[in-house]
Amino acid sequence: MEEQAILKDVFFVTFYGGVTMLNLVLALYLLRRRGNAIVPEVTSPVRLRRWAGAFLMACALSHVFWLLYACHPSQTAYLIVCGLDLLLFLPTIAGVLLSMLQDRHRPVWPVLVALVPAVVLSVLCIIRGGDELFVPLSIYVYVLYALFLLYMFFAVRRYGRWLRDNYSDLEHKEIWQSFLILAVFLLFFIMYSSTTEQNRVLVFLLQIDCILIACLLLWRVETLQQLCENTASVEEPTDDEKASVPPAIPASIGPLLKKQCEDGQLYLQHDLTLAHLAQVIGTNRYYLSQHFAQQGITYNAYINGLRIRHFIRLYHEAVASQRIVTAQQLAFESGFHSYSTFSAAFKQNMGTTVTAWMHSATE
Repeated sequence: MEEQAILKDVFFVTFYGGVTMLNLVLALYLLRRRGNAIVPEVTSPVRLRRWAGAFLMACALSHVFWLLYACHPSQTAYLIVCGLDLLLFLPTIAGVLLSMLQDRHRPVWPVLVALVPAVVLSVLCIIRGGDELFVPLSIYVYVLYALFLLYMFFAVRRYGRWLRDNYSDLEHKEIWQSFLILAVFLLFFIMYSSTTEQNRVLVFLLQIDCILIACLLLWRVETLQQLCENTASVEEPTDDEKASVPPAIPASIGPLLKKQCEDGQLYLQHDLTLAHLAQVIGTNRYYLSQHFAQQGITYNAYINGLRIRHFIRLYHEAVASQRIVTAQQLAFESGFHSYSTFSAAFKQNMGTTVTAWMHSATE
């Protein structure tokens, strides 16, 4: 049989064992260690750390289950291992992706409820000892995964808008790239786990996929910043916010922003949040968010626009005084936390790159 032939390949068995140990070690690292080794200055979300550790532990256990199956292959054993994979992977995959979104707490229990029909089909397959229900089971798993990815697509888009409405610096906060890459890798993972065909090439590709997922998850966990402030939705004011804000405040938000943020250069503060700015000017985040929405801009665009104007002013002053400065230095002095963020914001606001603008400004 193909499974037993694979076990005779010393190189593959060693590689397979190495991938298993990698998942186990990374799982224990994420579950046991609090601080980050890759980016020590970043504090990771605890929920994401736990779910990522649970997913990697599930990967390690799955490797053990499939190894046991390869030693004693049978139709019943195959169905049992597939059922265990289903119970281990889909909830932990959902937990990882949902915990990346920090605008509000999204529970995993709906995914567990949606898994009930799949579990029933798996049990029926095992009891009957045949694979006639395996096709509808696979179809159900694919549909469930597709619906979850569709939900995540819109949730990630909403999360991106929420970030721009509440944060001036988005470094170590955005997740859409990670979501897309994880979705592709996990799709292959689900597709392989749902197939009845086992061969050396597919198993080898799956190990490569496991390594890529493990490395990506470790990087994502260690570089995603925990958003410590209250992450309740800003779409509706709370009763306390309504009661604490006098009616005259919304009409005076513009002048207050001019005085406190623009004239007072509060925008130079790194990682200035909407909640902090609202507190400084004496209003709440709901009314301040509504003010920016009425202006047709986001909070992020407002702050970065002020920072870019500050950069332009500093550059002209440096040129006038014949001082040698770099764009990186001026960007940091203008409130930007990283040059890549500044470069993207500058091009979006000015319609040209920083280098091209600096050349034209000195001609």
